Amino acid sequence: MTSNREIRILPDASAIAQTAAAEFLDAAQVAVREKGSFSVALAGGSTPKVLYGLLASNPLLQAQVPWSKMQFFFGDERHVPPDDAESNYRMAREAMFAKAPVDPKQVHRIRAENPNAAEAAEEYEAELRECYRLKAGQLPRFDLVLLGMGPEGHTASLFPGTKALREEQRLVVSNWVGKFYTDRITLTPPVFNNAARIMFLVHGAEKAPALKAVLEGPYEPEQLPAQIIRPATGKVVWLVDPTAASRLAPQAKGAV
Repeated sequence: MTSNREIRILPDASAIAQTAAAEFLDAAQVAVREKGSFSVALAGGSTPKVLYGLLASNPLLQAQVPWSKMQFFFGDERHVPPDDAESNYRMAREAMFAKAPVDPKQVHRIRAENPNAAEAAEEYEAELRECYRLKAGQLPRFDLVLLGMGPEGHTASLFPGTKALREEQRLVVSNWVGKFYTDRITLTPPVFNNAARIMFLVHGAEKAPALKAVLEGPYEPEQLPAQIIRPATGKVVWLVDPTAASRLAPQAKGAV
């Protein structure tokens, strides 16, 4: 399935963040125009951090973002308290929430300070079900999901060989990641794949082999979890820099 996938190569990480900001703004404005609200699942990482800073601190952007109509969620979280340096929530709070007109009620964080990661996942699933008024078997539909990709092809906290890759019923799970000897809490593939728009932000030469494998190689999501992100009724945009894209075939370097 590639008809709803677009690959854009941008000069550097700053250009990726600026383009992502324009995409974010477009997604927000379209959603608010169509249904009066906008829901986004945020990602951790250095490029999203720059994006959040742009949205909150660039006067031209900040004035156009429909802040009061937005609901912020998280695609995944480290199993740490919200004030921990590793916390995705802390990063988003410092880069965006603290600088923008966002009511705390609009921010739905994963309560990863719970010593029991499975309980934290259950609590977040319950919050999603309440926020979206979901009935049994229904999935939330985010207007936008932000994702990165690791050098081994992981995305969110879906790591190679982990059990969350095979989850088909739950919305949120705790996922044991042996390489870090820790649990992570993550949305599940069915939730990601129900989004209206997904935006991957990828830069750096260390990502080049995995990016080629994810976009051009055989479908093996157990090895390359980013491949599992294939929304049936959504659009996927990959914003990548030339170093990450250096191994892609020429025909892949554009709209696909």
